[in-house]
Amino acid sequence: MPDDTPLSSPRIIAIANQKGGVGKTTTAINLGAALAKSDRKVLLIDLDPQGNASTGLGISAEDRRVSTYEFLLNEVTAGEAIRQTRVPGLSIVPATTDLSSADIALMSNDRRSFILHDTLRQTGIESMGFHYILIDCPPSLNILTVNAMVAAHSVLVPLQSEFFALEGLSQLMLTLRDIRQTANPELRIEGVALTMYDKRNNLSQQVEADARETLGELVFRTVIPRNVRLSEAPSFAMPVLDYDPASSGSAAYRALAEELIARER
Repeated sequence: MPDDTPLSSPRIIAIANQKGGVGKTTTAINLGAALAKSDRKVLLIDLDPQGNASTGLGISAEDRRVSTYEFLLNEVTAGEAIRQTRVPGLSIVPATTDLSSADIALMSNDRRSFILHDTLRQTGIESMGFHYILIDCPPSLNILTVNAMVAAHSVLVPLQSEFFALEGLSQLMLTLRDIRQTANPELRIEGVALTMYDKRNNLSQQVEADARETLGELVFRTVIPRNVRLSEAPSFAMPVLDYDPASSGSAAYRALAEELIARER
């Protein structure tokens, strides 16, 4: 029986990779759902102006009148911003394209890199009993991603199993180092999750071998496969764990959630 006692405070994990198309939002949605199905209470912060995590969890445009943008600017309370998804135990603060102008809106704020940090530590959120807060970052190293890293305890990096994948991590690692030195000394790498893995493909196997040799135990044992059901699920506005619970994609995200939970003990 899973231990459903909330952590002393929510574990905040930024899901980040400045490269697009690596399975970042897919991981945010399905890891969040898998944690929720493991009796964890999860809040997903959609920090990507594209709002794909919100769409993929069935949050309509009409239900995004209050979004991450207003939440960031402290114009609304946590209770006003958070929406329950169709997945029991998984809530979301949805995003709209308004987030695209966040750089300008935050420019004059002396604590512009700490806005999300301060917002997520409101008393109202603490009292909601979340075990995890996952932040789906935009595919760039802009002020929104910096805010996520300053706010987070750790960063989970989805890494596509393709040529030059490891080289693409260098800028992200430099950003992590800078944030540790200037704003969040406790920030750590939660782990690297290999995504879009094809066990029949020699390249995927080589990328995995290189990643494990270079990064060691930072690489999760679980790999996320290329899976048609994973690609189809967002068009039905649901996680793959609900769309096709028996699929290999569902099994992988359940395993990743179990691995993540085990690391917190």
